[in-house]
Amino acid sequence: MSGRNLFMLFVLLAVVFLASQSLFVIKETQRGVLLRFGEVVEPDLPPGLHVKIPFVNNVRRFDGRVLTMDFPSERFFTQEKKALIVDSFAKYRVSNVAKLYESTNFEESRVAGLLSQRINDGLRDQVAVRTVQEVVSGERDQLMEALTAELTVVAQEQLGVEVIDVRVKQIDLPPDVSESVYRRMNAEREKEARELRSQGQELAEGIRAAADREVTVIQANAYREAEEIRGEGDATATAIYAAAFNQDPEFYSFTRSLKAYQNAFRSSSDIMVLQPDSDFFRYLKDPEGGNK
Repeated sequence: MSGRNLFMLFVLLAVVFLASQSLFVIKETQRGVLLRFGEVVEPDLPPGLHVKIPFVNNVRRFDGRVLTMDFPSERFFTQEKKALIVDSFAKYRVSNVAKLYESTNFEESRVAGLLSQRINDGLRDQVAVRTVQEVVSGERDQLMEALTAELTVVAQEQLGVEVIDVRVKQIDLPPDVSESVYRRMNAEREKEARELRSQGQELAEGIRAAADREVTVIQANAYREAEEIRGEGDATATAIYAAAFNQDPEFYSFTRSLKAYQNAFRSSSDIMVLQPDSDFFRYLKDPEGGNK
């Protein structure tokens, strides 16, 4: 290879090296700053291809997407001085790249530590002015909204990040408090159960009394209707007997005598003491009953 070719190769390599040191790309998902000897020159580089001076300028990049940060469980005290174990997380993104670089030097661990400290302080303040009931269910949404609004202002001023949301994943009671709370809740539920049973028993007694009263009324009405029907039947039977007697009184008297004989001599051990001229044996002496 000739000296000219070696020179051209050397120039080409130098150009490639200078280009690699001079050109850089900021992705759509990134935020970056351009530094000159450690001093911020351009605080927020837009996405795309950029040029820098080699060995003079330096570029620092940071993830510009919405990031999620989980925090370890912390013990907080409520307004009633009762301890709660709160597990939370936060979502944030960069809002001021220069401020973030100045405060954290784009070190994610440092960002997480500073943000965690501020969120824990905010949670401690919000929980301290509320009761256990309010923290757990009553004002949980209001607590997180107030905390998010407060932290956004502080984080933007001090860290250059925007806190989008702070959420409480889980709230537990310390082991030394859980047992007493469980006993109190159990006692409250037993009291409520006794009240419900008492109300149910009272309602059942009322229903049972109303049913007994209705049964008595129905039986009384049924007995009255039965007696009325029986009386009407007896009256009809009496009328029929009277009509039959009026058609042939002698025959009616004869059949009644036969029935009386049948009832009187039903058993062989029955004994009757009568006078010979008694009317009881009138049809035995004379089939026509003594009526000539």
